[in-house]
Amino acid sequence: MTSQFAKIAIFGANWTDHPTRMAASWDARVHERDTVLLPGDLSWAGSLEDAFADLEWIHQRPGRKILLRGNHDMWWGSLAKLRKSLPESCTPLQNSAVLVGGQVVVLGARGWTSPDDPVAEPGDGKIFRRELERLKLSIADADRRFSRELPRVAMLHYPPWIRGRQPTRVVPLLLRAGVSTCLYGHLHGEDHRLGVVGRQDGIRYMLVAADAVNFAPVEVTW
Repeated sequence: MTSQFAKIAIFGANWTDHPTRMAASWDARVHERDTVLLPGDLSWAGSLEDAFADLEWIHQRPGRKILLRGNHDMWWGSLAKLRKSLPESCTPLQNSAVLVGGQVVVLGARGWTSPDDPVAEPGDGKIFRRELERLKLSIADADRRFSRELPRVAMLHYPPWIRGRQPTRVVPLLLRAGVSTCLYGHLHGEDHRLGVVGRQDGIRYMLVAADAVNFAPVEVTW
């Protein structure tokens, strides 16, 4: 267990020793032929070099991993440098789409707090719009390289839809892109209740933040 992982225990007692628990669940449930989608907040490190220990922990787990940046992933910098430095089992998802097992296309973007959200702060609108463009680039890459007949899974970090509010501008993009399943994280503890889950308007939404799934992998279906 690294000090970067240990910091996350500030989110509550249920996070205590979570790397050990996650490793045990991951190693027991995932095969080398499987692909694991990791929707962000992968390390507390401030630089890529400092994140190597956490990335090596991920690499040591079974399966191919597709990584997405979360709001706490400050170590995630240049995409070119990232691709050169990531362990061989890890693929970054940024402005791109990834084919998994010849059967399903994974696309997505980090997202951000929507500017019309009651908790939005000055500057959130600019970042949110930039993340929309990155999602569009990911969808365009999927359209360019892969058949529309293949099912599509969207991986986000921020929830695209909060209970009791209108869906963000992310949702229409997912609908037009033909996404059938959307998974996201970011929400922890009592905030789990805020995320829209289940089938809505043809898309199945899954909240897969670590503490929302008891620190164990869940199967993504489409």
